Amino acid sequence: MTSGPLLHIEDLKASIDDQEILKGLSLTINPGEVHAIMGPNGSGKSTLSKILAGHPSYTVTGGSVKYLGEDLLDQEPDERSRNGVFLAFQYPSEIPGVSIQNFLRTALNARREKDIPVLEFRKLLQSKMEMLSMDPSFANRFVNDGFSGGEKKRNEILQMAMLEPRLAILDETDSGLDIDALRIVSAGVNKIMETAVDKPAVLLITHYNRILDYIKPHFVHVLHKGRIIRSGGHDLALELEEKGYDWLINE
Repeated sequence: MTSGPLLHIEDLKASIDDQEILKGLSLTINPGEVHAIMGPNGSGKSTLSKILAGHPSYTVTGGSVKYLGEDLLDQEPDERSRNGVFLAFQYPSEIPGVSIQNFLRTALNARREKDIPVLEFRKLLQSKMEMLSMDPSFANRFVNDGFSGGEKKRNEILQMAMLEPRLAILDETDSGLDIDALRIVSAGVNKIMETAVDKPAVLLITHYNRILDYIKPHFVHVLHKGRIIRSGGHDLALELEEKGYDWLINE
């Protein structure tokens, strides 16, 4: 295991359909850190998350991404997942006919050398749902089928709890949530951070400061036109809430 950064992005450039989105992004994340990426629409926030997860529609045209000292860009999406990279989607897909518990057991087995016994899996699932204050009947529902926005995002956090990633990328997890759902989802992320043996790092992508009132970031980065133009602490997010992005973009 490397003793260096968990994730080190250097001068990353990437495009989709021949349109360059990331234009030289650099970022370093250490284990246990929470980094928030903020920025206006079209700045490249979700593009970054998809590239880290290995989305095939995006083409990396320059730079490097090291994860645990290895070249992340050389790894297939399933290999990245097995190595502890997790992406919570902004718009989670519905999978009618597949129960959450079967989906989670399949996902967990895909990351293990040997399938988890059914009884052990059920105990693990029950303990994680209790930790997240979730009704046990939730596990019998079909994945995101007929779910509210809040339920979809809670399901993403349950997946995170079960898979115990080393790097959790939360792509606009607060999108579409009312204040009660936001509190519940944020509390789930914080519980995972508090109880995990190996503290995961979190890359939290958001438009707004409100989720950062519940999930406190160590670092806040402002992304604009594919580059990080300012980094700071939580105070930077508060300043953005007050002033918007124009004061940084027009500097």
